Amino acid sequence: MPAEPGPRVVRVRPDLPAVDKLFDYSVPPALAGRVGLGSEVRIQLHGRRVGGWVVEEDVEPPEGVTLLALAGSRGHGPPAAVLELAGWVAWRWAGTVPGVLRTASPLRAVPELPPMAPSGPAPGPAPPDGSAAGTLATEALGGGVRVVRLPPAEDPYPVVVAASERLVPGSEAGVLVLVPEQRRAVVLARRLGQAGLAVALLPEDWARARRGGCVLVGTRAAALAPLPALAAAVVVDAHEESYHQEQAPTWSAWEIVAERARREGAPCALVSPCPTLELLGAGPLLTAPRTVERQGWAPVDIVDRREDDPRTGLFSEPLVALVRWAVATPGRRVLCVLNRTGRVRLLACAACGELARCEHCQGRLEQVEGEGVRELHCRRCGRDRPVVCARCGATRLKHLRLGVSRAREDLELLAGGPVAEVTAEGAAGGPDPFTAPVVIGTEAVLHRMGRADAVAFLDLDAELLAPRFRAGEEALALLARASRLVSRAEVPPSGDPGRRFAGRLLVQTRQPDHEAVVSARQGDPGLLAAADLELRTGLGLPPVVAMATVSGAVADRFGEALARAAPTGVEVRGPVDGSWSVRAPDHRALCDLLQSVPRPGGRLRVEVDPVRA
Repeated sequence: MPAEPGPRVVRVRPDLPAVDKLFDYSVPPALAGRVGLGSEVRIQLHGRRVGGWVVEEDVEPPEGVTLLALAGSRGHGPPAAVLELAGWVAWRWAGTVPGVLRTASPLRAVPELPPMAPSGPAPGPAPPDGSAAGTLATEALGGGVRVVRLPPAEDPYPVVVAASERLVPGSEAGVLVLVPEQRRAVVLARRLGQAGLAVALLPEDWARARRGGCVLVGTRAAALAPLPALAAAVVVDAHEESYHQEQAPTWSAWEIVAERARREGAPCALVSPCPTLELLGAGPLLTAPRTVERQGWAPVDIVDRREDDPRTGLFSEPLVALVRWAVATPGRRVLCVLNRTGRVRLLACAACGELARCEHCQGRLEQVEGEGVRELHCRRCGRDRPVVCARCGATRLKHLRLGVSRAREDLELLAGGPVAEVTAEGAAGGPDPFTAPVVIGTEAVLHRMGRADAVAFLDLDAELLAPRFRAGEEALALLARASRLVSRAEVPPSGDPGRRFAGRLLVQTRQPDHEAVVSARQGDPGLLAAADLELRTGLGLPPVVAMATVSGAVADRFGEALARAAPTGVEVRGPVDGSWSVRAPDHRALCDLLQSVPRPGGRLRVEVDPVRA
């Protein structure tokens, strides 16, 4: 008689970040029909009962070894494609595979999957004449990863519809759509559902997404969505910083989606009004005709503050006229952006008003004194220079003080009406921001307010001169978001005095020729991209090189170990203010080094591709 087959054996990865090993377990008969690839299970490990994921099925058990049986099953977990992708994500951003799989797993146990919802390609409403999104939609999903530059006023919905046409009835392959905010995800999911498509909204529809055959809509974590296979992918506003995970590992959602699409041979469209240099390196760039793109950006009025009377303070005459118009005209709303809740100091020449900027990287300079030395220091590139104005040669500088709360009080007096205040924590003072004609706040005001007739940036220089090499890109992203808000404003007919206010941006700056400002004014983000690429190439900054920062209580021990192990071409610097920086020619060299060096015990943060550096 033939011998009876032994119990089925599976390989399990424990949900323990410190344990980078796989263990074999037998599947008891009671769990035989409930355990498969990706299943979440319970195991006994070193006397403890812990969770884990099945990462391999039908494993050949070692001879003469009696395996422990699985202790239980929690239900369905990530599919095979995500299990494989998790290892790459952990390597790419110096994390752990269990940490990535935890993000890809459901919040609640999913013992059974629902039946696949019926769905077929259902076109949405016809795009309007001249729609850049409608014109580029088919080409955007033509194959591979492509970057689609749509102006802020354009609705990317036609691109999502073109992706949904990749659904095949009865197939598990689904379409993945990422948006930067949950509020927008809910609106888009409802819109697609009304068009007749089967839609899953993460995180609540995780089980439906795991079954497949639908359009999955979600935010950052949806990059690791449980679709069994990928038919197409779209990332809306791929430039948004919210796609970057703040906690380590600091992975980027759009990069994960692009890698996933490459692995599965699915088309992927990365849509943005102002693609970053990293995005532009992901694939071919598709753009609308210049006239169409220019019309999709709001008109920008520049107020050059260099020649203003210092007694006007933060508020120029055009700004005062704008807020008074909003107060005097029922139903109008003006948003004023001052991206600091407290106070930040900028240095400007007391004689000519020129801002103190680094001539090497254009960063903000701060005055430092010590041991009889008085210099200007750049935190962005670390260079020093004498306290001399680069424009007129004067040696006397003045501080410019900014703060939202104080600005609201002053603006209320000038406007002659109520002014509300909004920060990331919510409404901070004054009347209800949803009824006030004028609202001032940090950039949160652009996220929380769904409508505006005009947006004023009270001091864009605080963004342009931030000590980060992506400062220009971040400033242009704010201008793009503001342009989208005012694109829906009702502009008065010709001859109405209000026509010069509605549907416009007002930018107060001492750098009217900065590439970010010029890009917004001309509706051409490529101007900033070209200038930024030249600057970063000269300074050796991402994406020209790969970069990581190391901080935390044991950063010195880990940084010293990295410096000893670094191969030729990889530079390890530090410590500076308690952190180390690592630069390599490419991500393979960088990530291989970070993975090869054992981490000491203690608090340690490793940030690959730091967005705030």
